[in-house]
Amino acid sequence: MSLYRLGLNMEFLLAVSTALLLAGSVSSQDMSHEDLLAQLQACPKECRCPPSFPSAVYCDNKGLKRIPVIPPNTLYLYLQNNLIEVLSADALRNATQLKWLNLNHNKITSEGVEEDALKAMPNLVYLYMEDNLLTSVPSALPQSLEQLRLSRNKISKIPLGVFSNMEHLTLLDLQGNKLQDEDVTEASLKGLNNLVQINLAKNQLSNMPLGLPSTTTQIFLDGNNIDKIPASYFKGLPKVAFLRLNHNKLVNGGLPKNIFNLSSILDLQLSHNMLTEVPTIPAGLEHLHLDHNQIKYLNGSDICPLPAEALDDYFDEKGPRLRYLRLDGNEIKPPIPRDLMVCFRLLRAIVI
Repeated sequence: MSLYRLGLNMEFLLAVSTALLLAGSVSSQDMSHEDLLAQLQACPKECRCPPSFPSAVYCDNKGLKRIPVIPPNTLYLYLQNNLIEVLSADALRNATQLKWLNLNHNKITSEGVEEDALKAMPNLVYLYMEDNLLTSVPSALPQSLEQLRLSRNKISKIPLGVFSNMEHLTLLDLQGNKLQDEDVTEASLKGLNNLVQINLAKNQLSNMPLGLPSTTTQIFLDGNNIDKIPASYFKGLPKVAFLRLNHNKLVNGGLPKNIFNLSSILDLQLSHNMLTEVPTIPAGLEHLHLDHNQIKYLNGSDICPLPAEALDDYFDEKGPRLRYLRLDGNEIKPPIPRDLMVCFRLLRAIVI
C-alpha cells in the first residue's frame, strides 16, 4: 500500500474515531463502529457525508439529474436544488430508516414518482417536495408522515384515499397550487384525523374548503377568491386559533354577524379584502388584521364584544383580550376613538 493511500486511510479512520468520541451517540441513534464505517464508505461520490453527522447525506446543489443510491443508515437526506425528474424506488431501496427527505426545487413530475418509492420508507416523518412539477398529491405516502410540504407545484388533484390512515400527519402545505373547490372536499381529505395546520393559500378557491378535520388549529387561505363564509362553517372546527384570509374578496354581506365568535380564535387576518365595516370581534381574540379594506369609520362601542355595563368587570378572565389591531390602508382618520380603548384595555399596538 502506498504511503499516500495509507495516509488517506489513517485520516479517514481518525475522523471516524474522533466523531465517535465527540458524539457518543451518533445522530441520535446507536450506530455501531462497523455500521459507521460502512455508512461513510457507501456515501455517494456526488454527496457529502460528514463523519461528525454520518446519518445525514447532503446531495443538495449538485446539479444532479438522478438520485444516487443512498446508504442504509441514512436518517436525513438533502436533495434540494437539483435537476431530478424521477423519485426512484431503486435509489431509495436501502433507505428504510429515513426520517427526513428534502426534494425541494427539482423537476419531479407526478409521473416521475415511481410506485412504492415513498411507501418503502416506513419511518419517514418529514417530506419536502416544494417547487417541483407535481400535478397531483403523491399516492402511497408513508403512514408515519407528520409533515407533508407540497407548495408551489401544479397540483390540481387530491386523489381519493390518498390520506387514508395518515393518523400522524399534522401539517399539510399545498400553498401555491391549482386546487379548486371541487378538489378540496371531505372525501379527498378523509383520513387526516389529527391535522393541525393546513395551508391552501394561493390556489383557485372561491369558497371556504369543506371537510377540514375537527382537529385543525391553523387555516391559511390567503390569495384565493373567497367572498363569503357560510354561517355554520366553523361548527365542526372547535379548535381554530389562527385564520388567515388575506387577499381574498370578502365583503361584509358575506360575513354572518357572529361568524368569528369562536372561543378558540386568537389571530384573525382579513387584510386586503373589500370590507366596509369592522366585523364582530370575539372576546378572546388577541390579534386582528384589517388593513387595506374599505372601512370608513371605527366605533369602539359597536365592535366591543361586551356591553358597556360589563366593562367594570373587565379584569375578569372573560374580558376582551385584543392586543394588536391593524387598520391602515382604510379610510379611517386619526385620532383613535376613546371608546375603543375603553373596551380593549389590553391593546398595546394599533395601526391606523
